Amino acid sequence: MATPLRQAQEFLVASDAMDAWLVYDYQGMNPAFADLVGATGFLTRPVFLLVPPAGRPVLLHAGVDGGRIDVPEVDARRYVGLDDCHRQLRALLRPYRRLAMEYSPMRRLPRASRVDAGTVELVRSFGIEVVSSAELLQYATQRWTAAGLASHRRAAEAIHRIVIEAFGRIGERLASGVTEHDIAEFIRSRFGEEGLWTDHGPVVAANGHASEPHFEPSPEHGARFERGDWVLIDLWARDPGPDGIFADITWVGYVGDKVPAAHQRIFDLVAGARDIAAEFLRERIASGRNAQGWEVDKVARDHIARSGHGDRFFHRLGHSLGRQVHAGGVNLDSTETHDERTFLHGLGFTIEPGVYLPEFGVRSEIDLHIGPAGLEITTPVQREVVRIAG
Repeated sequence: MATPLRQAQEFLVASDAMDAWLVYDYQGMNPAFADLVGATGFLTRPVFLLVPPAGRPVLLHAGVDGGRIDVPEVDARRYVGLDDCHRQLRALLRPYRRLAMEYSPMRRLPRASRVDAGTVELVRSFGIEVVSSAELLQYATQRWTAAGLASHRRAAEAIHRIVIEAFGRIGERLASGVTEHDIAEFIRSRFGEEGLWTDHGPVVAANGHASEPHFEPSPEHGARFERGDWVLIDLWARDPGPDGIFADITWVGYVGDKVPAAHQRIFDLVAGARDIAAEFLRERIASGRNAQGWEVDKVARDHIARSGHGDRFFHRLGHSLGRQVHAGGVNLDSTETHDERTFLHGLGFTIEPGVYLPEFGVRSEIDLHIGPAGLEITTPVQREVVRIAG
């Protein structure tokens, strides 16, 4: 796969919606800059990276940061002071009429809305139309490389093994006493043994705690597991190297021999929404019609709403997956936002519907990737509630 800058130029050549890409960053406010040029060290002043459809990109940076700029693919130009910056920027942008920037009209896509209003006003003052870079951004920076896909597969296999071990450990330690926090610590220790890394988590939640999607137990607030408990475990990790891509799954279990009917009914509902959404997207991609993120979310949301539990599914269906667990590509979302980005070859993401009742919550999460053969589910799919014997 070509470098991110070359991929950006590929997209621009094929696009009739934008003439070039202007990436603005100030002290790390826009991750797209680092995704395109790599690590530069801390830059103290604003930078502008112009990516044209052909030719070498140009990086306009402050003179005081010149010693930190070493990007072989770009031509670096220095400015000194505000007036010189604006003068050079105006001249640099003069050939263009429509520029893509990390701007989202009406803030519809927060992940693609990184540029402050004043900078947008400045570019518009040059007689240039600013359009969203959302599709360009995911094409150039969010698609997985072959090495990334391989690292994801290893992480996916490992975290599935660990979640099954975690359920087993609850059963093994039930009589002597085991808490949500104990199991979270066990999962973190297993990540270390497997050579995996994560920045936070996991979620280990019993009963009503499972209705808090981002619940994370602490030593002081970790419920002790008992027979008859419902258990939700959400865990995510990746290889720590530069090619590491996260795997992220959620599984549920029950401490006892027979799952109560109410819990089984909600599990079946959630698993059904998961499978319907995945099949909808698989068919769309195979047919060549593709889909937008909001459409896939709506398929699962409508399925849950028909059961009368629509108000208990209060987050998006899924998120982009990459070097960050919540990455910058298309999200499956018609609720928190209205994501109109499409599913490009090479992207990875999750599908994770949930229903959260006061007594317990259910979420079932799988990871997916779009490769040469179409849509692939890259993680095991939970078909039955795990029975935890103790």
